[in-house]
Amino acid sequence: MQKGTINVTTENIFPIIKKFLYSDHEIFLREVVSNAVDATQKLKTLASVGEYKGNVEDVTIQIKVDKKKKTLTISDKGIGMTAEEIEKYITQIAFSSAEDFVDKYKDKTNAIIGHFGLGFYSTFMVSDKVEIISKSYKKGAKAVKWSCDGSPEYTINETKKETIGTDIILYIDDESKDFLEEYKINELLTKYCKFLPIEIAFGTEKDWKDGKEVDTGKPKIINDTKPAWTRKPVDLKDEDYKKFYKDLYPVSDDPLFNIHLNVDYPFNLTGILYFPKIKSNIEIQKNKIQLYCNQVFVTDSVEGIVPEFLTLLHGVIDSPDIPLNVSRSYLQSDANVKKISSHITKKVADRLAEIFKKDRTEFEKKWDDLKLFIEYGMLTEEKFYEKAKSFALFKNSENKYFTIEEYKKLITENQTDKNKSLIILYATDKDKQFSFIDTAKEKGYDVLIMDGQFDAHFINHLEQKLENTRFVRVDSDVIDKLILKEDAKESSLSPEEQELLKPIFKSQLPQNATFDIVFENLDENESPVIITQSEYMRRMKEMAELNAGMNFYGQMPDSFNLVINTNHTLISKIIESNNKKSGKKLSEINEKLKPFEEEKIALEKLKEGKKEEEIDQAEKDKLSDVEKQITEFKNKKTQILTEFGKKNKIVKQLIDLALIANNMLSGEELTKFVKRSVDLIK
Repeated sequence: MQKGTINVTTENIFPIIKKFLYSDHEIFLREVVSNAVDATQKLKTLASVGEYKGNVEDVTIQIKVDKKKKTLTISDKGIGMTAEEIEKYITQIAFSSAEDFVDKYKDKTNAIIGHFGLGFYSTFMVSDKVEIISKSYKKGAKAVKWSCDGSPEYTINETKKETIGTDIILYIDDESKDFLEEYKINELLTKYCKFLPIEIAFGTEKDWKDGKEVDTGKPKIINDTKPAWTRKPVDLKDEDYKKFYKDLYPVSDDPLFNIHLNVDYPFNLTGILYFPKIKSNIEIQKNKIQLYCNQVFVTDSVEGIVPEFLTLLHGVIDSPDIPLNVSRSYLQSDANVKKISSHITKKVADRLAEIFKKDRTEFEKKWDDLKLFIEYGMLTEEKFYEKAKSFALFKNSENKYFTIEEYKKLITENQTDKNKSLIILYATDKDKQFSFIDTAKEKGYDVLIMDGQFDAHFINHLEQKLENTRFVRVDSDVIDKLILKEDAKESSLSPEEQELLKPIFKSQLPQNATFDIVFENLDENESPVIITQSEYMRRMKEMAELNAGMNFYGQMPDSFNLVINTNHTLISKIIESNNKKSGKKLSEINEKLKPFEEEKIALEKLKEGKKEEEIDQAEKDKLSDVEKQITEFKNKKTQILTEFGKKNKIVKQLIDLALIANNMLSGEELTKFVKRSVDLIK
């Protein structure tokens, strides 16, 4: 019997392994099974170059649980190890048998997984003791048994083993007894080893017979050794890609289409990426790309491998050139990663461009599902934007699709304002903003539908990219001001009459939002009252919904403009009606008010050119008294106008009509509107 001490720099290596070296204890099984696959691949490589003459047909890796003995055993029929090799590759942690092997046979093999010498030691995270029973393929080699109880001391003995290969026997500790449960091992094998290139058997196949589950005794193979991404695209049909997608995501809808990656220079990269039907909540869609290293599952957190927007895709990426740390769970900064990221971005953009050119009609049908993904990419990746701008689409209110350049050509003649800016009108809700869309179309304007999750950000982005171009929501102002073509029309109301209308209309406004009353000199055939919302503030609030840093805007109350058309006959009638009912009272107040206003002007003239301390206190007091008198008279006027407005059905009706046009009237107020409408018609 041979005894020895593991060649490490500190006796505390095992506590470090147990607590800190690996982020997740469950990956021990991935590491050991990967080593078993390596050993088997090595044997097949030796057979292919004539250095091994034995049978390499039946090389299935066996995994067994013995709950009584509290053991988990992983057995392979691979290359095996001699006592000297165990001494070198197991007890001297710094070395890796896989890297040694690759150096020797680098022209013959391309599927060696284990190039992280510490992988085997992850077994001590879950074990009280680990044994290796191995017999090398070499002629005359004797079977050996290595044993270690988690301290630096180990033993190596000769033992009996009929076949070449290696058994790793883990004596599972009490804290990790879950790993003695069949369901748990099955779960881990499915997660990490589902696509390994060597068959892995665990448990037996079950079948249903006479309404009962019956054990067939046939070994259950848990992996697909030739998954779709390892095969050539010419050998795959659409059904194969769809079937593989269902294997990866059993409950998902069929994907829109896929991209098959197959690169061998300047790095190795294979994989299949799918465009899913993206839901509105993008967080649900993330972490669906699975990263593999030579068919071993590594992680589904691929940030750093692919750009942020590509994390919305589903599928598999497999590359031995992506550097991983010992746990294979965290990515390191590396030039190859950036190259791979750029390549994937290019391939995705090229594939989308290809589909667009080949069958635009089909591309347009899928646009609503693709839109979120493409806009996200254009917002976050400049290189993707440059490629995507040729196939990114706008959809208008008539469900017609245009590229950005096509749309600019379509609207340039009609929608260029007097300052030579191209105005792109858009709506965020076709039904709610129908009346505004309809008014714009009557003017000969076209309106886009921009109802996507990223559209508020995307519009801002495009305004920075497109020269002399502005996006304006169709309900953000009256139609004549959305695209200024000429100087404003003259008003049929005097400034004094406009001032009278403010308290009249304010008296009937809803209290659940802030309204500013503004006057526009519109055509007499346009609506008498229109409600608009500031383009800037509304856009800021929309972006705040996606950007926590803009929360200030999100918390601000909704603010609207109540636009009164000064040239509409109904507005003139309200003025006339007010003059009849309140004109005399208002005139009397104005007569009393006039001398105070004149006095105020005179007092303010006396102040001109004087510093505050030079003004006589009596003058200050006099001015203050005059201002109080003016305020009192104005308040009386406002009170009279407010009372008139509250009783005037036409005022309320016009406001409600404007609210309805904006989908802002409901419940009791809508019922009152209907009753009032009937009364007015009578």
